Amino acid sequence: MTNTLHRYGSADSLQDDYIVFAIPARGLNDDRAVEKQQQFLDIARKHHPINLGDASHGSAFRPSKNLNPSIHWHRECRPNFDAVLSSVNNPTTVAAVFDDPAHVVSFIRELKQANLGLSINISAALDKARECARQAGIERHSVEYSLGFFGQTDRMADRKTLEIATMCGHGMLSFGLVRKLIDWVKQGRRTPGQAAVTMARFCSCGVFNTTRACRLLQK
Repeated sequence: MTNTLHRYGSADSLQDDYIVFAIPARGLNDDRAVEKQQQFLDIARKHHPINLGDASHGSAFRPSKNLNPSIHWHRECRPNFDAVLSSVNNPTTVAAVFDDPAHVVSFIRELKQANLGLSINISAALDKARECARQAGIERHSVEYSLGFFGQTDRMADRKTLEIATMCGHGMLSFGLVRKLIDWVKQGRRTPGQAAVTMARFCSCGVFNTTRACRLLQK
């Protein structure tokens, strides 16, 4: 099961959104899991990811304790992959986010050769995930679907807000913050890239796609 199943948007809006996970099973294959997950992340960063994540410690875009009212205008916007790799110290879920299927294929091919012995999941549009696996010489053995949202859906945010907010599947990115940053982009107070990185810092498991967010904000 993965919270990234609930990313909202049309097939076209998900064209540059691919997440690959490595997950150990507690008590079954978690022996040397830290070493194997560090290896997963080390392999991933060779294939041009846009984000990496360790569900226990955070993503490549991290908040800082040293803040003041003006710091947001000058904060570092580049992902810190080394911080993610060095922070893994217990069996957890690690993830790599890509915006190009060619990079996903090359990553999966190297993962197959590494044979880490961990469960590897690809989260993307079904046809795109299947094609990436096939090009890497793998046939998928199972599929999970999201059936969408049920209940009082009239109380949910608007479609454009949901497209961005649901990229943090744990709900750590509030609708209010997304709306605020959309307004700031419109007003010229933030570029789409700055706003995307700001939102990525709230997704602690590291599956926020800054490329997709930037594209949606530009649109």
